[in-house]
Amino acid sequence: MAVDEEYLKKVLDEIRPNLQADGGDLEYVGVDEEGVVSLELQGACAGCPMSQLTLSMGIERVLKEHVPGVTRVVATNLPGEAADMLDEYEPF
Repeated sequence: MAVDEEYLKKVLDEIRPNLQADGGDLEYVGVDEEGVVSLELQGACAGCPMSQLTLSMGIERVLKEHVPGVTRVVATNLPGEAADMLDEYEPF
């Protein structure tokens, strides 16, 4: 079953204020034909040790409940600026 991307984006817009209240955010990256939704966690969410729990028990649960066809939610890599900062550091 194909995921209705417009409806998916509406549901994400309903979730977003909860993340923003804690200094985080998310950006929709895409959804594949298997129903796997890719998101980029931003702000406080990008570096939070609880982000995987937020992703699976929060965002994924809500999307699976409300958006037919969603099978899983995954986070992509860090936003470009944060990834660039990590590249500056050499391992010991």
